[in-house]
Amino acid sequence: MSLTIILKAIELGLIFSILSLGVYISFRVLNVPDLTVDGSFATGCAVCAVMTIAGHPYLGLLLAFVAGGLCGMVTAFLQTKMHMQPLLAGILTMVALYSINLRIMSGAPNISLFSTNTLFTLIDSELLILLIFSLVIGFVLFGFFKTNLGLMLRATGDNEVMVRSSSINVDRMKFIGMALSNGIVALSGALLAQYQNFADITSGTGMMVLGLAGIIIGEAILRKRTIGFGIASAIIGACIYRLLYQFALQFGIPATDMNLMSAILVAITISLPYLKRKGVKHVRA
Repeated sequence: MSLTIILKAIELGLIFSILSLGVYISFRVLNVPDLTVDGSFATGCAVCAVMTIAGHPYLGLLLAFVAGGLCGMVTAFLQTKMHMQPLLAGILTMVALYSINLRIMSGAPNISLFSTNTLFTLIDSELLILLIFSLVIGFVLFGFFKTNLGLMLRATGDNEVMVRSSSINVDRMKFIGMALSNGIVALSGALLAQYQNFADITSGTGMMVLGLAGIIIGEAILRKRTIGFGIASAIIGACIYRLLYQFALQFGIPATDMNLMSAILVAITISLPYLKRKGVKHVRA
């Protein structure tokens, strides 16, 4: 495998590390499996593509973050005000976003950006740009989770009952957490659209699993579960996952099977603690 292919894999890994950071907020901090991700990722692609064609690639990134945040707030509204299960709320938002994303893209299933200026054509250093984006977002999140608001958000995910008894508005925390999570996910989608020079309505398919894969691979390597190590795990794990993905393609595994492989990897890794405990019990018996 050539150096060029490895660098391209790392660049995509850095884009997906931002996705993993967004998923980390919902999955690890809020302790919610949020399927909005598959829809909000595509929303970020769509919004950014439309704005890029209009000649505003930088504004497209900002508006993609805002649009993703609104998607997360819709899911939070369904959870908190309509009292839906988090899983169902995410599914409903994700399904609705398919139609909304088509409307954003004026009914077209995909948009080409090959004839327009993007972030990566205006600044000729893709790896550096993506590394800066990933690290800046990681450091900002680390700082945020050390603030009072960030600590309240973390406490909401740890013990919602205790937080309510402390007179903290749990619903508000969920709105903030879900908006931040999906805003970052949409930003990842926006960067991918500009990086690959097109946006597709199906670009969000499987992104929840991909984001989880990055988190879990990173946690398997770093092991510690502090907030700092968690953020680092999301970034490192996503890059390693993308490298493994590229190696798998080189060994002849079809690209169409990679989502299946990712799902199996996530299922096995999540189940490992249980399997280890079961193995220990059998040994003692």
